[in-house]
Order: sequence, then C-alpha cells, then structure tokens
Amino acid sequence: MEPALQFLSNIPFWVYIIVILLAIALRDVLQKRHTIQHNFPLVGHFRYMIETIGPELRQYIVANNREELPFNRRQRSWIYASSKKENNYHGFGTDQNMQEAGYVLIKPTMLPHQIPANHPHHISQGKHPDHYALPSAKVIGAYHNRKKPYRPHSVINVSAMSFGSLSARAIESLNKGSFQFGNYHNTGEGGLSPYHKYGADVVFNMGTSYFGVRDDEGNFVMDKLVALTQQNPCVRMIELKLSQGAKPGKGGVLPASKITEEIAHIRQVPMGKDIVSPPYHSAFSGIRGMVDFIEEMSAKTGLPVGIKSAVGKTEMWEELADVMVETGKGPDFITIDGGEGGTGAAPPSFADHVSLPLVFAFSTVYKIFQKRNLTDKITFIASGKLGLPAQAVMAFSMGADVINVAREAMLSIGCIQAQACHTNRCPTGIATNNKWLEAGIDPALKSERFKNYMQTLSKEIIEITHAAGYEHPCQFGMNDIDISMGDNNRVVSLADNYGYLKTVVPYSGLQPLLDCNHLGGNKPRQKAS
Repeated sequence: MEPALQFLSNIPFWVYIIVILLAIALRDVLQKRHTIQHNFPLVGHFRYMIETIGPELRQYIVANNREELPFNRRQRSWIYASSKKENNYHGFGTDQNMQEAGYVLIKPTMLPHQIPANHPHHISQGKHPDHYALPSAKVIGAYHNRKKPYRPHSVINVSAMSFGSLSARAIESLNKGSFQFGNYHNTGEGGLSPYHKYGADVVFNMGTSYFGVRDDEGNFVMDKLVALTQQNPCVRMIELKLSQGAKPGKGGVLPASKITEEIAHIRQVPMGKDIVSPPYHSAFSGIRGMVDFIEEMSAKTGLPVGIKSAVGKTEMWEELADVMVETGKGPDFITIDGGEGGTGAAPPSFADHVSLPLVFAFSTVYKIFQKRNLTDKITFIASGKLGLPAQAVMAFSMGADVINVAREAMLSIGCIQAQACHTNRCPTGIATNNKWLEAGIDPALKSERFKNYMQTLSKEIIEITHAAGYEHPCQFGMNDIDISMGDNNRVVSLADNYGYLKTVVPYSGLQPLLDCNHLGGNKPRQKAS
C-alpha cells in the first residue's frame, strides 16, 4: 500500500466527518446569499430543512382535527372513509363549537318525511338502482326552448378541472366514476380530452383561450364547436367561463415546460411556447354581445348554454338581468363560483381577497334575478367547498338547483391536500403531468372510490332532507337553516341574514324526475371500460 493511502486509512472516520462539517461551516460563513446560514453556520441548514417539511409536520403532527384549511382533517377523513366505504361515523357527540359565528344549523321537523317501502330513497333496501338518485328539479334550457334540453340526473356533479391541470389518469378516474354514479363531468377550460369520454355526461367549459375550438391565433371558431358537439354526443351543455373564484379578472399561463404533444393537440396550441390566456373574451364585447353569442352557440349546437363567474361588482349582473327581461334571451344556467373555491394555481392576493365567498356571491346574484322574476327561468349552479352534506344543504336552501364539487372530488381519489398543484410535483399524481407520479393512480380503483364518495354524499343529503320533512333538496327554503351569530348567543335564519326568500321550485315528486331520462341525465350504468 502506498504510504499516502496507508496514512489516510489510519485516520479515524470521525475526523473525516469533522473536516466535512468544517468545510460546510466555512462555506456558510463566506457565502452571502442566506443570512441565517452565514450567521449560524451548520445550524442554519436545519432551519431550511424544517421549513421544507413544515406543511407535513403541521398536517400530520401539530394541527388538530379542526385547524387546517381549506379542508381540515375531520372533513378530509370523512371524504376518505366515504370513498373507501369505511366507517365514517363519529362518536361521543360533536367536537365543534356550535356557538361560533357562521355555524350552520339545519332545522329538523318533529316527524320526518315518511318513505314508502317501494320508494327509490328507501335506503334500507339498498338494492334499487336509483336509491341514491337526486335528479335536478329543473330542466336546463327548457325556458329558452333549446333543441336539446337537459335534466342532470344528479344535483351533485364534478366542477371544472382541466386536463393538463389534472393528470390523464385523474380525469379518467373522475369520468369513469361519474359514469357509474350518473353525474355530469365538467371539462374545465382545457378542452375535451379522450379522458373525458368514458361514458359520463359532459359539460364543455370554454374560457378566454377557446382551447379546442380556436384557430392558430387563439380566436374562437364556431364551426369547430359545432363539430365537437356533433362528434361527441356526451357533451350535454356548454359553459362560457367568464371568471373563476380563485382568480377572477386574471388570465392564466400554461408554461411551455408543461405542454406535451398530447396537451398541444387537445388544446390546439403550439409546442415550446408559453400560452397566456387573457382575462377577457375576444369573441364578444359587453353584456348584449355576450347574450347574442350565447344565443348563436345554442342555435348552432342545440345545447343549453350558461355562464360561470365569480362575483364582485353588481352593475353588469343588473344589466344582464335587464337584457334577459327585455329580450327573453340569455344563459340557460348560471354557475356562481365562490371566492374560496379554485383547484388551479392563483396568486395569493387574488385567492385570498378578490371576489366574494359563495354565500355572499350567490345571495347577491340570486336577489338580482329574483327581483326581475327570472329565477324560475334559470338553473342556478353553485360551487365553492360544497362537497360536504351540511354545506350542500345550505346551498340548496339559498336557491342553488345544482352544486359542483372539485377539491372534494380530488380528495376522494387520493389527494392529500399537499397544496403543490402549481408545482407539477403533486405527490399523488392527480395535479401533475409527471408520468412517474401519475402512474400511481389506478383508474379502476379510483373511479370506484369517487363513485362511493358521491353515493355517500347523496345519501346523507337525502337523509338530512327527510329529517327536515322533505323528499327533495329543492324543497329546502331560507327558513330551514339558522346561522349562529357568535358571542351574542343568537341565531338568525338565512332569510333574515341575507334578506330574501328563495323562489319556490315546482316539484311534484321524485319519480316523475327519474322518468324524464329522455331529457338527458344518465342513470347509473355498467362500469365503463
């Protein structure tokens, strides 16, 4: 052995460790980029290490069941257990403070709604194919005499989440699960992908970039929209996205690094170039222009057309309602997106402060249309943390005819609320196009779990509805729910709190709604391949 090697071999291992640590300490002192590491050599590294895993430490060790946002551990656990058909009950009474401000209190009747033994909602039988079904009480597009009106078979549906924002396997799982349960699946503004075509009814969401129905310059092409709807009969409605709750008034950016050949083909965009979605539409201008655009799309496709928007200033909502009264034209449905919603990436300033949360947004818009006797002519769709039974019932009580769920749907197929949606490093493979991470999703399993979650959510809404003395959640009114006012030990009804009474929805029983399948709305069927 060479003398030098022999000398090195005789040096104790701990000496090497000390030398390495001294080298790191010297590097820390000499560098100027990180003050903590300069001022506290070696020790400063632990600060950054702990900061990196801080969210996980808080989520799994530090936070209690009710502390986390946007969904606390108790809420996530209920969704996980429901999706896996595990015990989602809770023992020893509630652990919530029922006196805190904003707490929802649903009023039961003394004698609950009685269910005949042969009724579709006779849950104890559990064998009827429609025993979880809650079709919409309204037919979308009927008032404007659309050629292809649509009655959603479920009042609970999948909100707008794009392919590209969500992975292919995540979209496939949601679509297959939607097919099994019978709800519709909103495409999000990223275009209609092959993963939206596993059997579920589809709502084609169209944003400012007109992905999938555009020319090379990003302009809307009507002929492409017509061809898309004709070639894909699964598309039952068109949703014109004006804004979304997470970032109203702000366009999106699809970085070139995230554009695969498949995404480029579906969205009809070039490879190797950032795609910037403007905050405004180029296919029309102004409220009257929007109404004319809606009418043209519906006339050429035959489909109901609606709008989706966050809510802030009310002048344009007032103008839209006035134009609808004047012309008898306008959207067939209105989707109100609460400011607390949003699965996509958004600047914190927008996500935290721009647009009203759902309860204020929905009540504001509903009253505008109610004042002009339009609420019976429009289907109101609500979204924003409504995938939990009590919150869903409150939305129905305020006037929502249909609700959309997004993040709750993601949780049901395995999302762990890592809040890494904007990084392309989603650890569960749901909000990423990283093929390695995405490979962990088994669509056969995850679609079953999504279906289970939807069945459980529907079942609990049905049971709460019966406890309140009703058969269908469309029968809920503003006086069926009280809101706790906090420290003053008072509760007020939704009617008193928001200053209106929901318009009564015509309802003649559940069975007639189930029998109207010719108007659309898939009943639960065999599993998609």
